[in-house]
Amino acid sequence: METPKLNPFIVVVIGVLTISSSAIFVKLSSAEAGVIAFYRMFFSVCIMLPAFFRRSKTDLQMIARNDWIYSLFAGIFLAFHFILWFESLNYTSVASSTVLVTLQPLFAFVGTFLFFKEKYSLKSIGCAVAAMVGGFVISWGDFRLSGTALVGDMLALAACALITAYLLVGQTLRQRVSLVTYTFLVYSISAIVLFFYVIIRKEHLYPYGIEDWGYFLLLAILPNLLGHSLFNWALKWISTTVISMAVLFEPVGATVLAYMILNEKVYWSQVAGGTIMIISVFLFIINAKREGTRI
Repeated sequence: METPKLNPFIVVVIGVLTISSSAIFVKLSSAEAGVIAFYRMFFSVCIMLPAFFRRSKTDLQMIARNDWIYSLFAGIFLAFHFILWFESLNYTSVASSTVLVTLQPLFAFVGTFLFFKEKYSLKSIGCAVAAMVGGFVISWGDFRLSGTALVGDMLALAACALITAYLLVGQTLRQRVSLVTYTFLVYSISAIVLFFYVIIRKEHLYPYGIEDWGYFLLLAILPNLLGHSLFNWALKWISTTVISMAVLFEPVGATVLAYMILNEKVYWSQVAGGTIMIISVFLFIINAKREGTRI
């Protein structure tokens, strides 16, 4: 396997920092969930178009039939991940939603074991469990035991399962398909799926104020092009499980931004849980490297 020009771990950290802004932009926008998701992917595809034509246009002819099928599923998984997650933010808080949507190790451990036969020691599993416990502690002071909050929690958890499936498919494809080609293809499929979703649901694609258009564009640039695209790049050298663990940083950044921008309260439980989570993630990565796990 080729040696990466950049440190994959630093790339993943930058990706986590940028995706932390996602929930904030969604909360600030007045558009419906499907519309926000569509424009996020549509603008991402438009921005990537010049790079795709310059570097990867011929790559499409070399993609195998099975890889086209995998790309289709990846695009569908990503589209409905955004729909469910953005909908969850209409029912529950940023802290609760981001914690649940980033509990990917629950699904990634199972997925990588079944599809990639990856094995982890009890120490690594213990670190993962501790990180997830920290995530639950973060949201403890913000959870609402009401019907609407529980609906939001379930939507966020379903969105978590879908983004893990998307990453698992990507881990397979990124071994054979270049970053620009894979990302452009999957984002395009996702945008098409979201467009038909919006049309079927009869959501409004326009008109919106300049602020909403700004949020759509920022969602495309920050969380997508400097977030998920960086994860796609790192998947060639880092496993889905490790990326899922690193993404557990997102609730910390999102909670801080929600406090500063949306005036959402920050509870002691969120501070304590964030500390537990960060320490657990570092221990997981260090332990995995010592064991020679593919990270």
